[in-house]
Amino acid sequence: MALIRPVEEADWPQVHDLVVEVASAGQTYAMDVPASLEETRSFWSGEHVVVAVDEDKLLGSAKMHANRPAQGSHVGTASFMVGEAARGQGIGRLMGEYAVDWLRSRGFEAIQFNAVVSTNTAAVRLWESLGFAVVGTVPAAFRLPDGAYADLHVMHLAL
Repeated sequence: MALIRPVEEADWPQVHDLVVEVASAGQTYAMDVPASLEETRSFWSGEHVVVAVDEDKLLGSAKMHANRPAQGSHVGTASFMVGEAARGQGIGRLMGEYAVDWLRSRGFEAIQFNAVVSTNTAAVRLWESLGFAVVGTVPAAFRLPDGAYADLHVMHLAL
């Protein structure tokens, strides 16, 4: 049974492995593969970082914070990664529900995802099932590992 909890110091090596796995796949994040734990910490930071765990095994991680500073700080955002071995088990939904609840409880008025890769259909379906809508699409903004291009969706949920 998966549990969502705040990241702890001892989790960071597994979080690093997760980020390296997802970045190496090149399917969902426009990012270089982090070369060190310090690079992962720098990339995977936020106001609230959590992990999904089953006992001592890390299944996924999420980070939540304001989407923009100052005049944009009333809109939250979140990012999610689920390890390949844990996909299809509801971990993304569990973390997504957690993030919506957490951002709502902190007084955010909405959530905006800035770049959901259109070919990540499982994620698009998940966010739509949680009430998010695609409010914009940037054509061919993401290069897939095979060299083809995919669109990036901007998704929004009013809280």
